[in-house]
Amino acid sequence: MHEAADAGPLPYYEDPSPGSGALPPRAWWASSDARRLNLGGAWRFRLSASATAEDESFARPGFEASRWDVLPVPCHWPLQGHGRPAYTNVRYPFPVDPPHVPTGNPTGDHLRHFDLPDDWPGGAAVLRFDGVESCARVWLNGEELGVFKGSRLPTEFEVGDVLRPRGNVLAVRVHQWSSGSYLEDQDMWWLPGIFRDVTLIERPEGAVTDFFVHCGYDHTTGLGTLRVDCEPQGTVTVPELGLDIPTGEPVIVPVEPWSAEEPRLYDAELATEGERIPLRIGFRTVAVEDGVLKVNGRRILLRGVNRHEFDPDHGRAVDLETMRRDVLLMKRHNLNAVRTSHYPPHPAFLEMCDELGLWVVDECDLETHGFEEVGWRGNPVDDERWTPALLDRAARMVERDKNHPSVIMWSLGNECGTGRGLSAMASWIRERDAARPLHYEGDLSSADVDVYSRMYADHAECELIGRRAEPPLEDAASDARRRAMPFLLCEYAHAMGNGPGGLTEYQEIFHAHERCQGGFVWEWIDHGLRRRTADGTAYFAYGGDFGEEVHDGNFVCDGLLFPDRTPSPGLLELKKVVEPVRIEGDPVAGTVTVTNLHDFADLSALAFRWVYEEAGRAVDKGRLKVPELPPGQSAVLELPPVPRTPGGGEGFWTVRAVLAEDTAWAPAGHEIAWTQFAADPEPHGRQFAPRGKPRSPRLAEGGMVVLGPGVFDAATGVLRYVNGLQITGPALDVWRAPIDNDRGMDWYPQGQLESQWRRLGLHRMQHRVVRVAVGGDALTVATRVAPAASDLALHTVYTWSATGDRLTVDVEVTPEGTWTLPLPRLGLRMGVCPTMDEVEWYGGGPGEAYTDTRAASRIGRYRSTVDALQTPYVRPQENGARADVRWAELRRDDGTGLRVDGTPSFWLTARPWSTQELDAAQHTHELVRGRTLWLHLDHAVHGVGSHACGPEVLPDFRLAAAPAAFSFTFTMLGGPTPPGPNRPEHS
Repeated sequence: MHEAADAGPLPYYEDPSPGSGALPPRAWWASSDARRLNLGGAWRFRLSASATAEDESFARPGFEASRWDVLPVPCHWPLQGHGRPAYTNVRYPFPVDPPHVPTGNPTGDHLRHFDLPDDWPGGAAVLRFDGVESCARVWLNGEELGVFKGSRLPTEFEVGDVLRPRGNVLAVRVHQWSSGSYLEDQDMWWLPGIFRDVTLIERPEGAVTDFFVHCGYDHTTGLGTLRVDCEPQGTVTVPELGLDIPTGEPVIVPVEPWSAEEPRLYDAELATEGERIPLRIGFRTVAVEDGVLKVNGRRILLRGVNRHEFDPDHGRAVDLETMRRDVLLMKRHNLNAVRTSHYPPHPAFLEMCDELGLWVVDECDLETHGFEEVGWRGNPVDDERWTPALLDRAARMVERDKNHPSVIMWSLGNECGTGRGLSAMASWIRERDAARPLHYEGDLSSADVDVYSRMYADHAECELIGRRAEPPLEDAASDARRRAMPFLLCEYAHAMGNGPGGLTEYQEIFHAHERCQGGFVWEWIDHGLRRRTADGTAYFAYGGDFGEEVHDGNFVCDGLLFPDRTPSPGLLELKKVVEPVRIEGDPVAGTVTVTNLHDFADLSALAFRWVYEEAGRAVDKGRLKVPELPPGQSAVLELPPVPRTPGGGEGFWTVRAVLAEDTAWAPAGHEIAWTQFAADPEPHGRQFAPRGKPRSPRLAEGGMVVLGPGVFDAATGVLRYVNGLQITGPALDVWRAPIDNDRGMDWYPQGQLESQWRRLGLHRMQHRVVRVAVGGDALTVATRVAPAASDLALHTVYTWSATGDRLTVDVEVTPEGTWTLPLPRLGLRMGVCPTMDEVEWYGGGPGEAYTDTRAASRIGRYRSTVDALQTPYVRPQENGARADVRWAELRRDDGTGLRVDGTPSFWLTARPWSTQELDAAQHTHELVRGRTLWLHLDHAVHGVGSHACGPEVLPDFRLAAAPAAFSFTFTMLGGPTPPGPNRPEHS
């Protein structure tokens, strides 16, 4: 990584400096009485294969570009048919040779012709770019304005002397690769282009150059301190507070504070001689005190997510409606915090966080993770040549976002190793803004920061950290300093594919230890790019689908939302786990304990409703009167007496906390928290009584055994028909289509449970019939289920009996040999007619659940179609299980079908393709409905964890090979299901 002896000056796109010609960074404001002209829309575009393939003549007025393509700006040109996207997580997709980039450097020339409005006043103006990846050179009317890097940060140029009333020509040359690319290795698609707004802004004489709103809050007095520094000086008015004060002068007044739970904003106006700017001011104070991160004097618990900006059709060119949709979804799922991974978001997103209430860790546009692949040699954050670029990025973030009350912490960047450049950034930020703590995870000594941050620390380690009993650092002073810090998980619960598991156990640690102040789930959304097959079928593409030489597969799809922003089961689970109200029932005492887990808000905004159900049918419902509990307080409430219905089945109480009135982010009735508990603490038994007399098996023609409604193969004991319905007879099954957390990643071999399962042969278990015995009232079938090349086995005995029109199988499983690996699942797999497409069940729902992701599953009666039971993970994998199922019915359109009852309750999965087909598919469109509907009736399933990039399945949720006994009863259904108000639809 040394310059060649005869090398000349570096081209501007390889120079480590941040660029040239730009104005100093300043605060962002959305509007003022100064004129603005949005330059988005249709631009002319030409793509070249290298940075030097074309000269600069295109920037001159009069250049003929009518034959160029037309491109919408903002956009990424690979998503408009020019070049291809590429995804890598850590590795750079070019040689690590800083600051050089490949000669093959896709370069997009952009042209925009525009006229000024007739009433444009003339004089000074700035041209603003809010986001360009990765390096841009800009000309206006043939005059070069400058060069800039820092893809997700703003840049402004003074252009007043260059503008014309008519016929302005804006030319922008954008290079995909530059020295800046070494600082932007942020686990995402590499997508060049002008992907945020381009705006021309009038700067009248005396207009605001910059301003800084300083707002503090003293929780002991209820007083807020306001000072607005402004250049040039002006006045600030806050009508609601009766304020009309000069800039630069502090004032202390009684105020209501801002918090994520109660985002109180005061409308204000900043006025100078040349400009008036509307402000929204929030009073709050952030501090680390006594080893705890506090806002307004109170410890906060971050229920957060990491958020990349992403849209499946437009990449990081995200519109305002989509940003707002993200914030609303976060609020509606009980989230209160966002880490802007790994760059500042569009500034409008922060305005929405101010308005609707989210804590924000604002992260700098900086990551050099790919240097880890070469032992961190040449890492820019420890190379003084790059320090100006690092300081430039820090300044552009802080200056742009400094006036947002939602921003409570600055983050230096992500996964950059350690180095002097990070220390320089920290020093500059502290000097500019001492009111916010600093965050950075990559330095275990935490030398430059105010909080101890980790990613993917497992539960045991978090428990130690919570007790401030983690292993010590070698340096005693550094150890003492870090041990006194609050602790955050800047990334945890990796939400890739089916998962994440273990959320409940993390949350228990956060509540148990004051030091553990929550964290940010990785991550908000799957970054699948929408594509279509030749017949128009939509699916989502990931790494490798665009012919990339280097890629990291579907690791880019690790979010709580699917790419189209449909919430995944993982988000619904997270909502339940982090709910800010704890409701606990005591069926013996007949009481409910309600605890307010908010940091600031009381419970006055909530209404509490209860329903009592028997066998999934509502018997009675009502409301609970809950006091307006302050944060941290509890109340014990008596449940009303409800008479049990004779023979009504098992009873459950469900108590819900919902919004009492409409809010800015959800309507009245929106559910915030809930609990469900059995009215009878005794476990339920089989949900039906014997009907009819026991039936005896008999031999029939064709080598068959008839037992009640069942017809079996006499040689193998396999069930072939039930009441004439053809069956692919139930057999013991232990395999699941591996989930991403089973598969692990190539760079994370300890996470590859799938490969261990396959080496053992769990995906190709062979069944040997040991004995088929007909006698008395039963058909007994003994089998040995085992993988090739191993002496391990599962000895399985099926005992079939029939009573009336019901056919029952009792299954006993005994492991043989020493099993060291968990089983993926343990239960029966069977195939039935695919026309039985309607499913109703009594058990857990409405959505998917596994042993360590079942907090959001509640007992009820649900209806669905087979298609709706599937969870469309971008890379197909095991999905769709429903927990705690007592019975399930599968019906055709005419109402006929099959009912399955289980003892004990079981896990139900029904899908129109086999596990093997699910296992083989790489994308959803590769799954095609077959001629068999496959049912999985599982006695037990292995947990899901988050081991694609996090902890493995916790011990309590590992499915060990152990003796097991379970039963299923099959009954044919002969007609339509009667309608009724207590048969809720699946949703």
